[in-house]
Amino acid sequence: MAHDYAAQRSETYAVFAEIAEGADLPDIADIDYAFVPGDAPDWDALEDALSEAGFECARVADDEAAPYLAARLPDQPVTAMAIWLGEETATALALAHGFQPDGWGFMG
Repeated sequence: MAHDYAAQRSETYAVFAEIAEGADLPDIADIDYAFVPGDAPDWDALEDALSEAGFECARVADDEAAPYLAARLPDQPVTAMAIWLGEETATALALAHGFQPDGWGFMG
């Protein structure tokens, strides 16, 4: 089944609007995207592809949650469009390497 980018984009814009409504957001922040492994994930290949595209990558694992790959774009404008553009790029790479998108967040 093909990934539904339109639904993902709509959700990103809706979540951003909800966050922005109740908070004083920074102009610039590091944007983090999370990707969970599917049936046949290629961790190394995804990290390489994301790094080539300008993302900083880290494998995250703890005792309470399944492991995932975090991909960070530092110093990004905090807008729905900026978040979506990074998410769309990273999602395409993640899907090609056996991962699924699992949300985003930012620190700034």
